[in-house]
Amino acid sequence: MAGVPVVRVPLYPEHSRSGLRRALNYLSFALSSSVLGSWNVQRPDVLFVYHPPLTIGIPAYVLSRLWHVPFVYQIQDMWPETLAATGMLHNPRLLGWVGRFASRVYRQAHSILVISPGFRRNLLEKGVPPEKIHVIPNWVDPAAYYPAAPDAELAHKLGLAERFNVMFAGNMGEAQGLETVIAAAKALRDDPVIQFALVGDGVALPRLQRLAEQEGLANVRFLGRYPANEMPCLYALADVLLVHLKDDPLFRITIPHKTLAYLGSGKPILAAVGGDVADLIESIGAGVTCPPENAPALAAAIRAMQAMPAEQRQAMGAMGALAAQARYNRDLLTGQIERVLYQAAFDRD
Repeated sequence: MAGVPVVRVPLYPEHSRSGLRRALNYLSFALSSSVLGSWNVQRPDVLFVYHPPLTIGIPAYVLSRLWHVPFVYQIQDMWPETLAATGMLHNPRLLGWVGRFASRVYRQAHSILVISPGFRRNLLEKGVPPEKIHVIPNWVDPAAYYPAAPDAELAHKLGLAERFNVMFAGNMGEAQGLETVIAAAKALRDDPVIQFALVGDGVALPRLQRLAEQEGLANVRFLGRYPANEMPCLYALADVLLVHLKDDPLFRITIPHKTLAYLGSGKPILAAVGGDVADLIESIGAGVTCPPENAPALAAAIRAMQAMPAEQRQAMGAMGALAAQARYNRDLLTGQIERVLYQAAFDRD
């Protein structure tokens, strides 16, 4: 892949909501990688380990010991908090066990990369030494996410022409709490201009479609899933891009990648989420924030953005695009990761 060899190992394929079967999927990959990794890959100078799932810490530890090399651990989701927040695991004893295993992985890692200031605070509270933690956010690929010119023909085809379109794009799962969006659409149903466009799929999609149908909401459009290379054309048809997550402590310290993709699109953002995402949008001046899982607040924020002069919304989008280029540039942030990897390899020597 792009000149980088990819070694695949056997695993138990599973992507359902079953916690047991998902655990088997994670563990099968961890065990296969631990046993077969040293036979299929030459000894490296350093291991770069991408989490989730937490079970990736098993081959990280085994291969690190076997090869006598350090590993750098990048955290994209905080465990066990993610398991509890998404409903994958409820048993307090099992959650405690997962937390203790995570702490062991953190101790063994040479360095830990996190994507938000909130993740750093979380690890500090768990006793991880501050010098081990590096805050390096995810990046925006300017070739994939960029301000595009709106396509009038596509807007008519999708039913987005001559409307004020609030667009959500991405996974529609339990974490997103999109029932609040349906409730906000119900509150705004008498407005002939405002409509919601939901792009993507996920386990919650059938339920959301049923809710919209039961309420007879003509102002909600489910556009389906689109390939990544077509997303700029869809974003160009939005007046506002929406981020929404459940009101959970975990989601106050995470920054979904869609937030950065939205920034790159040059469109104003409505962030119905607290914590780090809200701080990011407000500090940049890229949009408006409101509390999560609060349909009246969401509806009021949408009305407020609709009432703004178009120039004000355009200025918000421009500030977001500028931040995507200056603060979330891929070359800049991969360079920071590279320096951490070099330091880990240097310390080994």
